[in-house]
Amino acid sequence: MTDAATIRDGVEDFDTRLRREAMRFLAVRTHDGLYPISKAELLDFEIDGSMFRLMDPQRGIRKPRQLASALSISTVFRRKGEKRPYEDAVGPDGLLRYKWTGENPDHMDNRGLRAAMDQQAPLIWFFGVGPGLFQPVFPVYLVAEEPALHQFVVATEFARDLHHVDSQAEAQLRRYVLAETKRRLHQPVFRATVMRAYETHCAVCALGHGELLDAAHIMPDSHEEGIASVSNGLALCKIHHAAYDARILGITPDFVVEIRQDLLEEVDGPMLEHGLKERHGERLMVLPTSREERPDRRLLELSYGRFRSVG
Repeated sequence: MTDAATIRDGVEDFDTRLRREAMRFLAVRTHDGLYPISKAELLDFEIDGSMFRLMDPQRGIRKPRQLASALSISTVFRRKGEKRPYEDAVGPDGLLRYKWTGENPDHMDNRGLRAAMDQQAPLIWFFGVGPGLFQPVFPVYLVAEEPALHQFVVATEFARDLHHVDSQAEAQLRRYVLAETKRRLHQPVFRATVMRAYETHCAVCALGHGELLDAAHIMPDSHEEGIASVSNGLALCKIHHAAYDARILGITPDFVVEIRQDLLEEVDGPMLEHGLKERHGERLMVLPTSREERPDRRLLELSYGRFRSVG
């Protein structure tokens, strides 16, 4: 007769090992989150010599029959103006919400998520950043359920213990949670979306080495116009990103690069001469193929006005 505890422990051991190996696989394949991963590449994951799906091919929630709770959740890619089947949003506490499947609390997907919440099992969140292309963010945890709104509350590892805050520091901690959510979840998704749109090349100089590129905000995310959208983004190498943020380099609404006048008059080494001054008056070298993903001209105008104010 098989001991039920042994079976339970065996399932738990496989569960822990699967999640660990899956996250290790994703870290290697994405260079620690630097690059997204395709649906086809996800099929390369194996455990115990067999392929194991990390994401459900048809549904937003992956609850393998071998596990007691869900393994991953996903948010589909949408082009500008398109709606997703479910809209995941940030709540007033700075944490993200993930919608149920349908409105039945006993749907198998929702039960799988509820079990993950009860067990505090680490999940993988696959964010669509292009057709068939996903940015995995992990580990994330479900820290609460909001049945009236048909959704779960999602936190990163560093924010999961701060969901229910009952002190005078509540507002400050909420700001911290929101900042952590942006840094650990929004920023990787924003970067992957921008890099995909610019085909991993700097808009200013066309440098094509991803490890030397950043996803820059046209208007900073601290500004009310600083939305995390590809139309508020530019793929920039680290030099041009730093120059852009320091208002040494500006970009007109017509996609023309300008260098601040005092830098144009300065005599320095080859980086200043060739990396910055030679770009003055030149159009951006790389723009997204899709017009709807190109920089928003209104946001460029706002940013250019800030650049000119210190010129």
